[in-house]
Amino acid sequence: MTAYPSLSTIAAQLEQRLTAAGITLTMGGEPTLVPFEPEGAEWSVAADGPTKLRYAKALANELQRRVWPGSTLLYCPGKRYDGEVNPRWALRLITGLDGQPLVPWAAATDAAAPNPDAVLALLEQLCRELGCPAEPLALRDPLHPNRQVWAIPLCFEQGHWQSVPWPLDPSLRELSRAPGPAGLRLPLEHFPMGALKQVLTVECDPDGWALFLPPLEREPLLQLLRVLAAASAGWQQPELSGVLPWDAYQHWQVLGLTADPGVLEINLPVCRTWQDYAGWIEQLELAGSAVGLRSWKQVGLRSEGTGGGNHLLFGGAKLEEHPFFERPDWLVAVLRYWQHHPCLAYLFSGRSVGPASQAPRPDEGSAALLDLELAHRTLEELPRGDQRVAIGETLRHLHADRSGNTHRSEISLDKFWNPAWTAGCQGLLEFRALESLPDHQWTSAVALLFRALAVRLLKPELRPAGLKAWGRSLHDRLLLPSQLWGDLEAVLLDLAADGLSLDPQPFRAIWEWRFPCLLSWSDGEANLEIRQALEPWPLLCDTPVEGGSTSRFVDSSLRRFEISANAALRQRYRLRLQGREIPWPREPEQPLAIRYRHEALFPCLHPCLPVHTPLTLELIEPNGEDRRARWCLQSESTGFEPLTGDQSTLAQEGAEGPPWRGEEDHCCSLDCRL
Repeated sequence: MTAYPSLSTIAAQLEQRLTAAGITLTMGGEPTLVPFEPEGAEWSVAADGPTKLRYAKALANELQRRVWPGSTLLYCPGKRYDGEVNPRWALRLITGLDGQPLVPWAAATDAAAPNPDAVLALLEQLCRELGCPAEPLALRDPLHPNRQVWAIPLCFEQGHWQSVPWPLDPSLRELSRAPGPAGLRLPLEHFPMGALKQVLTVECDPDGWALFLPPLEREPLLQLLRVLAAASAGWQQPELSGVLPWDAYQHWQVLGLTADPGVLEINLPVCRTWQDYAGWIEQLELAGSAVGLRSWKQVGLRSEGTGGGNHLLFGGAKLEEHPFFERPDWLVAVLRYWQHHPCLAYLFSGRSVGPASQAPRPDEGSAALLDLELAHRTLEELPRGDQRVAIGETLRHLHADRSGNTHRSEISLDKFWNPAWTAGCQGLLEFRALESLPDHQWTSAVALLFRALAVRLLKPELRPAGLKAWGRSLHDRLLLPSQLWGDLEAVLLDLAADGLSLDPQPFRAIWEWRFPCLLSWSDGEANLEIRQALEPWPLLCDTPVEGGSTSRFVDSSLRRFEISANAALRQRYRLRLQGREIPWPREPEQPLAIRYRHEALFPCLHPCLPVHTPLTLELIEPNGEDRRARWCLQSESTGFEPLTGDQSTLAQEGAEGPPWRGEEDHCCSLDCRL
């Protein structure tokens, strides 16, 4: 048995190489979690629901306890999407770059919530210490009649704290009925004209108190928090809401928890090394388990990822020292290598792959191969110097899906350098063809694989030349488990030849989990194995949905599995499926796969074609029709189950003749029209 160095040993080698090259390559991640027993639309298709924020707060509190004691938890307005009334929420867990708390909240263990008189006294003391006289404005909360709310206009301008009178008619002193903290529900349409709409809001009820902080720059915000913490010493700690300063990520460590369709998404803080990243992934698994969350879900008898992804990000510690800005040739080498190896897009992703997925490869997206080649050659020839604009403008239009969405790409550059939107200039390279995995060690191994490949490609002599024209084989042969494993073996050999021998065991374990075995059978030396394979789900036309907007649907009714049989079995048995004989490939090493309709959906592509399940599979000895092995597939979750001689065939016999298969194809379709 080959002895491989530990992942930590390989990681240390990578850091030595990066240091020698004068490069700091940071990592980030967007793992996703779901409850042990997910229920309701918020854990399938909807972004938010009745339990998701509660789970997020519980996870944030557990991470505070385990990793960042004394850190600050801030409720922030998140992204707003078309068709959604309010912005989604986002929790931010914040601490200093040295791991020390930003604000020393000195709450007692058994502290009670302050009463209204104490809150008003605190506001008076706050204004006095800030040197900013102000009059708290009492507001009604129609959603919580027993809660008292006060608002104080407060901003920091030209080095001084300032406030303005808010002479609001008593009939208008009411919060809106939208969900969320009071600071997001203020009647700002009646705010004084010309004044900055920056308001400190305080809520108080018998269960606790909360503060919505006005939008401020980092230093004034810290001053405000420290004054509030000192003035409320001994009280129950407040729930904090507000907006992060624009430069928060440069001066603080920030971990995010956000609502995403079907999952809770975690935005890891910037990690300077793989060891930092692996530590966070492990802590997230432990903390999630403690509050009832995990990185996988149970589907029937099998488990799979959350469906929300596990994106990996590369970047730089500072934009001024970003490793890719001055090395566009290195970035091109990364993009080319990934295009040469489809396993990096398909082996670690979710069920949905291909052009209509959330992470199509560049040669599945909107760009022609010729345009990609031209862009790569152009970037390679750029002179030394900061080329962030040229890189961003050249590549982000090519790394997009067929609708032009730059976020939906195997390697997305919409956060690299895109001044068209607020978060577009972060210098981030986002690998999106990654799904959540059930073991933190697997996740860390994949991240190390990607980091090792990037570091290897710093050597010009190891970089691939040009792109590969995969043609039909990309969605035929290269979606089969055996072929993806062979491609990954080639990737691991490349690394080993450069002195970076990664243990294949965790990747093999991922492969086994990713492509479940549907049937394993042997008769003497004859062996048969059938594994679930990948099938791209075609995109359907826009469909109107509730609310007047349209939604993109894909047809997920199609499935594929790969049949692997050794020479002894091929020589001894004929193969039948649904009563139709399927010829074995001419060459022993040629793969064989079956494509079929698993279920009926509406809408779907080719709605007149029937559902093919249950499937009946038979192995027949050429000289003995009575000598056969028979199985039936009802669903992927149960796999093929044996049929005894007393059982009738569960599936209808198909038309005579073999399933349709082109001369260069390795995947048969059960209907000649598919």
